[in-house]
Amino acid sequence: MADAIQDEQEQVPPAAVQERINILTQELDRHNFLYHTLDSPEISDEAFDVMLRELRELEAAWPSLRKPWSPTLRIGAQLLENLPKKAHRSKMYSLDNVFSLEEWREFYARMQRSFEQPLPCKFFCDPKLDGLAVELVYIDGVLEEALTRGDGTTGEVITEACRTIATVPLKLQGQAPKLICVRGEVVMYKQAFAELNATQAALNRKEFANPRNAAAGSLRQLDLSVLKERKLHFLAYSLGQVEWGTVEPVTQHSVLMEQFKSYGFLTPPMGQLCANVSDVEAYLHKLEPLREQFPMEIDGCVIKLDDLEAQAALGFTARAPRFAVAFKYPTKAQETRLERIEVQVGRTGVLTPVAILQPVQVGGVTVQRATLHNATEIAQKDLRVGDYVLVQRAGEVIPEVVAPVLEKRSADLVPYVFPKTCPACGSPVFQEEGQTVIRCENVACPAVRSQKLCYFVSKAGLDVQGFGEKWVLQLIDKGLLTSPADFFTLTLPDLLQADRMGELLGSKLLDALATAKTSVSLKQLITALGILHVGPQTAQTLAEHFTDLDALQAATSESLQQLADVGPQVAQSIVHFFGTPANRELVARFKEVGLWPTSASTENTAKSAEAHSQLHAKTILFTGTLSFPRNVAERYATNAGAIVLSSVSKRLNYLVVGAKAGSKLTKAQALGVKILDEQTFLAMIREAGVDVEESPKMQNKLIDL
Repeated sequence: MADAIQDEQEQVPPAAVQERINILTQELDRHNFLYHTLDSPEISDEAFDVMLRELRELEAAWPSLRKPWSPTLRIGAQLLENLPKKAHRSKMYSLDNVFSLEEWREFYARMQRSFEQPLPCKFFCDPKLDGLAVELVYIDGVLEEALTRGDGTTGEVITEACRTIATVPLKLQGQAPKLICVRGEVVMYKQAFAELNATQAALNRKEFANPRNAAAGSLRQLDLSVLKERKLHFLAYSLGQVEWGTVEPVTQHSVLMEQFKSYGFLTPPMGQLCANVSDVEAYLHKLEPLREQFPMEIDGCVIKLDDLEAQAALGFTARAPRFAVAFKYPTKAQETRLERIEVQVGRTGVLTPVAILQPVQVGGVTVQRATLHNATEIAQKDLRVGDYVLVQRAGEVIPEVVAPVLEKRSADLVPYVFPKTCPACGSPVFQEEGQTVIRCENVACPAVRSQKLCYFVSKAGLDVQGFGEKWVLQLIDKGLLTSPADFFTLTLPDLLQADRMGELLGSKLLDALATAKTSVSLKQLITALGILHVGPQTAQTLAEHFTDLDALQAATSESLQQLADVGPQVAQSIVHFFGTPANRELVARFKEVGLWPTSASTENTAKSAEAHSQLHAKTILFTGTLSFPRNVAERYATNAGAIVLSSVSKRLNYLVVGAKAGSKLTKAQALGVKILDEQTFLAMIREAGVDVEESPKMQNKLIDL
């Protein structure tokens, strides 16, 4: 018994050990910040390594004393099995792009029109980094998890990978919020990229095309011992969800950037607060000639309103903020030869010409193919097979053929003639009067069918892991796939008919299909159907208002147009799709094979509406300044069963009015729309059973009720 007590006492860490671990942790963290963030080291690498080795040995002897932000956690050696996915706490939007001062001024004018008060003129500008967007989540100042942007709603979990990045603080300096989601870019500096490719070449390995691809590929590297050698940097530039707790909330983006620096983050270099539009344009002119001097690749400038409350009031479109935009600088066009033009047939039957080029380096990327958009563009640019042409990357992303080099044109080159028949099935093609799109309308066209089936299981559709295009096309050729429902009747012997398919891979693909069948959301299934004009945002709207495909199939054009994001053209496309006998048969087969997701949010909305139906199936709109962000108000309304509109019309049932309401209120009053103040709206959503976030301002409102 005495021996047991003595053993137990020996497990209590001596006070001296605890103190030494604390000192080493603090000192190593400080020196890491000085070296990687401030670029002003105080000690040699050897001295740093000695302290790190001592800390690692103490933590090995006393594991309970290792802190979640210990510097030893940056040194990864394990192999990760996969990268799981997780939903962001709030959506990570992309930025809309502008490519000229005129387009920027149009964007600014739209902001002014959307804002119902005098628009704050101050903007924060900084370089647009060309890397991988990442969100770091800190709870009580300690790094909890890291996610890639993914599709904006869900990202890949890369927490362990980000722990190896020296410029990612494992613990924020100073007083931190209770929860803060820091968003930024993981980049590889140009020098590190050159060194990495030199190493790849020396080892006869494939070189990376550009620093962005190298950064993205490195973050997804499952061997952390390899990742730590890649010299990545994280630079913070925006804020996701935050719970300030006892910390004073920040109300200007420029102040937020200084706050990021105080926490220990790098931020994009040369960020600047601009007092007005003229200052913004002066900044754009100043930054462009300095691009080559930056240590990392930049492809433009980000312009965003400095006032965070004004940002919240402006809100977002389906894909991008209304308060920020990316100004993209032009790339230098490169000359190459147009070897031929191929015409591809997409999943909607559209014929798209593609330029096949002699390989050429454009903005750090080898370009061999570029879209020519349509026959009209080829004719307008007078592009001829065999021409020397100028190629650039639009927005430094999409390869584009700018123009032919006429002085080098051979006399024997003839104008290009667009095919009159589908290159896949030989059917005559069709072009509506006044339209540029040329389409194959043969529903049995093998190219259309193939593309639809590939899209169905692709990342944009059901995202069936491992089921790439090469497997889909082989199974089509074998006659095993003719309909999306066929994926869920495949057997292992079926899959083994594909070339280079083994039993292990075949079993994994079947498991992935089984997982998709049980976990896919209604939004994903609607998106995967590839209905003309129905993208992910519209699919989300439909999934929130219909319980399943049967309910959506029964919808009329009139009822569909009551929903946000659904106009006459989209509504007619949906009705036409589900009115086609083959598609109605497909829906029935989905139910038969067990691919039948339902919308939980719609069911919850229906239950809420039973408790209180004032908002159920009613249209609603918000105007003026509320005590909480506009997108939050819209979410509350949607959860209560309401349909959020974007403008005042005769279809509007309720207008919720905040402070300093503008012209929408006047127009609604003239139309006899029922006007609600914020307190009445909050009372209605609470009675409908909707949970309300209890921010300090919101709590005061609820107390008043």
